[in-house]
Amino acid sequence: MAVERGHDWGGRSVVPDDAPTVATDAALADLVAAGHGPGDPPVVLLGGDLCRTLGGRGDARPGSEATVVEVDVAQVLLDGRLLRFVAHLVAGSWHRPGRWWVAANAAHRGRWNVAPRAHPGDGLLDVVDADLGIGEVPVAWRRLAAGMHVPHPRIAVERSRTATRSFPTAVPVRLDGRSPVPAREVMVRLQPGAVVRVAV
Repeated sequence: MAVERGHDWGGRSVVPDDAPTVATDAALADLVAAGHGPGDPPVVLLGGDLCRTLGGRGDARPGSEATVVEVDVAQVLLDGRLLRFVAHLVAGSWHRPGRWWVAANAAHRGRWNVAPRAHPGDGLLDVVDADLGIGEVPVAWRRLAAGMHVPHPRIAVERSRTATRSFPTAVPVRLDGRSPVPAREVMVRLQPGAVVRVAV
């Protein structure tokens, strides 16, 4: 269920005793890839960027009361390989000049507020496309923590259910904080109804 203006999204409830518990975004994505879906008990999310975006403090537990919400699950096709992510995809290198591209379901990535307007349950990804020169990288870095890197003339942000990016050579692509996978063609999408319930 996508977020609608004027309507509650999620709510407080007792988490079932048999609810699975994960501590990272990658572990949540792995659980979803293994078949955990919206009809299953909510997943207790103890950490990661999605947990932070949702206001979680890592104190939710099976059998106790927590905030339970539905979050979108994204699919990505990396040079023909189909994978899933729940928080973000980062393509390219942040640490040097040039292009980097982010598809974000969560606002945060580590200490940075990369996609300040991202909402994990609105049915949209925030796609950030940056092409920065050598003098612009340090300035953008300093502003990322507070989410003040946008607006910027060389950083474009759009909200979409689907997005595609091609790179002239393979770039490192990180899904939910995992080790990078090299890829040239990146296609992301949110399918209607592709959600998982989490408790934070």
